[in-house]
Amino acid sequence: MAFQQNYPRTRDCYTLFKGDSYTVAVDQTMADQGWQGGQGVHWVDSDRDEFIVSFSDGLYGGFMLWGSDEPADQFIAVTQAQPTYGFGTICAGGWLIATRTFERYTYASRQAGPLVEINYTAGVRVRFSLRGYWTIEDEWALSGDPRGSNQFFIGSVIQAPSAANNYYISLQTSI
Repeated sequence: MAFQQNYPRTRDCYTLFKGDSYTVAVDQTMADQGWQGGQGVHWVDSDRDEFIVSFSDGLYGGFMLWGSDEPADQFIAVTQAQPTYGFGTICAGGWLIATRTFERYTYASRQAGPLVEINYTAGVRVRFSLRGYWTIEDEWALSGDPRGSNQFFIGSVIQAPSAANNYYISLQTSI
């Protein structure tokens, strides 16, 4: 199956097969900074009577279905609704998605340069980076994070990003 760019795409994340989804509150950091569709999130403790997520730092809870301010939402009723009201849609379970929210460059090259591209291939397992983007690298180990090696694999690459698919990566999730 090829995910091809035949018309302008205005979403960060496209659903090809749907798993579970839930409405959740986002923490103040996410509301202030906004997020991309496909952004990895994890659960956070709260004194509020709501399920709350924040940007993933390698832990998983799911990923955000829509970005907080995507071009497709401009000039319609939902413009800026997610960060304004502090809610979004989290996805979990088995999904087949295509997203632009993945690490394009290695962790080491993002820290010190020059930038070195990550080579994604079909079948490679992915996890969330320290920024909550999909990646094949173990950024906990690479950064010296005290949690050690990140073995929280949460999906597999189905189709690598390329010019043919407008640089979306297709993933089978298993969160």
